[in-house]
Amino acid sequence: MFNTSKLIIQNDKKIEVTDFGLHNTDAGPDFFNGKVKIDETVWAGNIELHINSSDWIKHKHQFDKAYNNVILHVVYNNDKQILDKDGNDIPTLELKDLIDKSLIENHSKLIDQSGADISCRNQIKTVDEFTIQSWLSRLAIERLERKAEEIQVTLHQNQNNWEETFYQYLFKYFGLKVNPLPFELLAKNTVLKIIEKHHSLFAIESLLFGQAGYLEDDIEDEYFQKLKKEYQFLRSKFELSPLDKNLWKMLRLRPNNFPTIRIAQLSTLLSREARLFSKVIETNSIKELQELFAVKASEYWDTHYQFGELAKEETLKKIGINTINTIIINVIVPFTFVYGKVNQKEELVDKALKFLENIKPENNSIVKDWTELGVKSSNAMHTQSLIELKNNYCSQKKCLNCSIGNKILQS
Repeated sequence: MFNTSKLIIQNDKKIEVTDFGLHNTDAGPDFFNGKVKIDETVWAGNIELHINSSDWIKHKHQFDKAYNNVILHVVYNNDKQILDKDGNDIPTLELKDLIDKSLIENHSKLIDQSGADISCRNQIKTVDEFTIQSWLSRLAIERLERKAEEIQVTLHQNQNNWEETFYQYLFKYFGLKVNPLPFELLAKNTVLKIIEKHHSLFAIESLLFGQAGYLEDDIEDEYFQKLKKEYQFLRSKFELSPLDKNLWKMLRLRPNNFPTIRIAQLSTLLSREARLFSKVIETNSIKELQELFAVKASEYWDTHYQFGELAKEETLKKIGINTINTIIINVIVPFTFVYGKVNQKEELVDKALKFLENIKPENNSIVKDWTELGVKSSNAMHTQSLIELKNNYCSQKKCLNCSIGNKILQS
């Protein structure tokens, strides 16, 4: 956002930045492998940014060899001559007279709003709909790309085993916001190949409840005792070690979201189809996916929420549609997307995006906040974009990296 038509460094030499290079977010110069043309000479090297040129001394760059190859020092205020290791001036570009003062004022007003989690809360209604929607479309892809990178890291750790990786993510999101970590640990502690060896619901329940630490107690309950006996056999056979039961959180959870109910539902799901990833990739509609995951806990849980404690009334413990949609949005869509990318199958990438477009918008505090500001959502593609915007731009005050923020700054 500065005037690039007449860039001048010391001694009135003309400079043209032909390549900014790669932005470095770690230690060392801010940009690697840039290219600049000073008069008629092209220089290749690193570029460093500061507010004041004296910050070079303040940050002790003169003692760091990583800065020996800096070809351009870009500063707002050139308050001190900076020399390289050979005693020559480091080419310095001052931006103070090239940036419109109103931009700086607008930016300060935008990010300095005390307590505002969304800095443009009072100005967003001045931004045109095309700018907002174009930016949100880009953010949807950005969010998927970021999730894809996370999946690929886990996939690498699992020796490129897609089924195992999907299994771990599925467990993690069954924990919702309260128990994602213990569910993820449960999946890693009970590898899929052990589950695949057992086709009965009872055996899988024994494995999962035992591995979750729920069968370490001594409860006078016939079904509990049967599960415990089965688990003791399986534990010895496969040399298993249970998690600490205290990992599971119950505070402020609705009974239908208790870890016991979720584990029982997962058991039913895995007893029907252990290799779920292959099944998921073959599905072509949201309805098919919702039917695949529409299972209920075993009969024991119709009258229980915890072992040995009868519930006040009998109810089927089905996986709710909101939970299923959460799994589709956060597990199935990213996996379909990344699998399509890795295997160069564009039809799968397109299918992942269509899934998002065909799911109802999520209902959470972030989405409600945007709705109150006039940014409405018609599907999960929009809500995922708004979550990405809030968490990775607004909360981090990255207004300069946001198309909405840029529009407000220049208005």
